[in-house]
Amino acid sequence: MTGELDADVVVIGLGPGGEHLAATLARAGLSVVGVDRRLVGGECPYFGCIPSKMMIRAADALAEARRVPVLGGATEVHPDWATVADRIRDEATDDWDDTVAVERLEQAGARFVRGHGRLAGPGRVVIATDAGDREVVVRRGVVLNTGTEPAVPPIDGLADTPYWTNRDAVRLRELPSSLVVLGGGAIGCELAQAFSRFGVEVTVVEAGERILGPEEPEASAVVVAALEAEGIVVRAGVGVSAVAHDGAFHIGLADGTSLDAQALLVAAGRRTNLGDVGLETVGLDPAARSVDVDERMRVAGAGGLWAIGDITGKGAFTHMSMYQADVAVRDLTGEDGPWADYRAVSRATFTDPEVGSVGRSEAQARAAGIRVGTGTAPLPESSRGWLHKVGNDGLIKVVADLDRGVLVGATAVGPAGGEIIGMLVTAVHAEVPLATLRGMHFAYPTFHRAIETALSDVS
Repeated sequence: MTGELDADVVVIGLGPGGEHLAATLARAGLSVVGVDRRLVGGECPYFGCIPSKMMIRAADALAEARRVPVLGGATEVHPDWATVADRIRDEATDDWDDTVAVERLEQAGARFVRGHGRLAGPGRVVIATDAGDREVVVRRGVVLNTGTEPAVPPIDGLADTPYWTNRDAVRLRELPSSLVVLGGGAIGCELAQAFSRFGVEVTVVEAGERILGPEEPEASAVVVAALEAEGIVVRAGVGVSAVAHDGAFHIGLADGTSLDAQALLVAAGRRTNLGDVGLETVGLDPAARSVDVDERMRVAGAGGLWAIGDITGKGAFTHMSMYQADVAVRDLTGEDGPWADYRAVSRATFTDPEVGSVGRSEAQARAAGIRVGTGTAPLPESSRGWLHKVGNDGLIKVVADLDRGVLVGATAVGPAGGEIIGMLVTAVHAEVPLATLRGMHFAYPTFHRAIETALSDVS
């Protein structure tokens, strides 16, 4: 050991929620040690949300420019990826340097240790650093926020190839001529469309029966149609059997067909970082895929241990990590709630059209034994959709509990779908009666006015 520290709280993992929690506790007067072996701020600002949305914003601008001839003139579009790459490097990531984030954390009053943090029994943490191990004696508690990393499926030959994950994709300085995206989830679909709009020939391969599997089937169908209309090939319901590389990628599919491409992006989900954090030293299963937490973010079966973020299994979203961080702060500082409530968890997929959703899908509601009523409204037939014309693909779908007369879920697909869903998040969270929602004013002509049509369709 190179030296022993002591602290009220140790935060292992400084992604968005962990960084926020550590800084907030330090400002509240607690002695805090924050630990991370990677970049402070985590996946979101360096490899996920922020750089990918910069890519998407640029790609959407190109798409809108190409729509001008349908609406009011003529345009010539000349994509330039260097502009995007420079913005990601300079504005989003500081060339993947976390100096500013570390300084911000330390200015809040926390101590930062770069290294791999591991539980070493109740109230003890060992940090493996380049200079040797350091042990921390913890007075109040440890918060785990170790997050996830890209999952790489065990496909024959894949490990021996120079495939990309999202961490590689956001650092590209030059684009390939062709790309296969393995995985049709949110990350795969977002990046596939962004690269396609910059001139890359893209094929999406999804082993599940449809892309965007967690979303409503109607939402998946809208996005498939939009991607295919832009020239993206979508192959759903087929797995990958083998991958080879000889300067180009050769991807064998389970149905006997094959694909060739210059590049391969693996976007096959995420896996939680729980395998080497010492769970066994506090009586927990080190092979667990998630940790069980109560409404205060306390880990079940392990006193003095809290967990937030992806590893809790409540939703692998930055906003969930931040939400849970605030809950844990309240518990660690002795406040009396409010505690965690997951009835109205929302998410957004930033394809064009965007997909915003909240709460239960129709299938989930039926599986829960709810007497379900649904209502839908196609966006192109709405007042704003008709005016918007090209690029107006989408719909609103609401899922109601007919016995209680409230919404339990909703989906908004279309331009600004991730913004439209905000009103529906409030309705689900606050359990606003259907009668109240139907009696509201919905501004004309707006996209969200289609919510009124969907509500009137509930039966």
